[in-house]
Amino acid sequence: MPEPEKAAKATPKHDTRVLDPRSLRGLAHPLRMRLLRALRHYGPATASGLAERLGESSGATSYHLRQLAAHGFVEDDPSLGKGRERWWRAAQQGVRWDESLDRNSDPEVRGAADLLLHENASHHTQELATWIATRHEWPAWVGASDMSDFTLRLPPSAVRELGERMHALIDEYRNVPEAGAPDAARVRLHLHTFPQHED
Repeated sequence: MPEPEKAAKATPKHDTRVLDPRSLRGLAHPLRMRLLRALRHYGPATASGLAERLGESSGATSYHLRQLAAHGFVEDDPSLGKGRERWWRAAQQGVRWDESLDRNSDPEVRGAADLLLHENASHHTQELATWIATRHEWPAWVGASDMSDFTLRLPPSAVRELGERMHALIDEYRNVPEAGAPDAARVRLHLHTFPQHED
């Protein structure tokens, strides 16, 4: 049975890590990304608890947790460890993309960037598909959920400003009093902003 979720008991940190070529290569592995996501969503866990949650071997989760720790993405949670039991927690709650990564000509860095972006896009698609398939279980949320898309004509500077303003607005909702309401639930927001060729 997976370890109990402890995220609700602790106040989560909302800091972000700026990815550079080295840290990008350390994170760009499907299992490492899943491990980090699980620690961020569900709180601290052991390698064996994560293995059970993710359907992996504890040897694999233990190895990849150590790799994540070497790159500063996860850290020990000494408040939970007992004896030889090692608990891990996410060191940050998010990552930020450094624009220089897209201009990097190193094939290894570009490959890591592509893998990370594709894995994130696949995960977003999976989350959205799960919501669509299970929305009947959330009758109070059907009118509150959103699946909109917009097309604007903007230069890169305006898109950057728009993104910063949306991020600032989202940050205002991180610690609202309503988060403790009986009908509150963890809510996922996906934001994808990208240009398209005009055919």
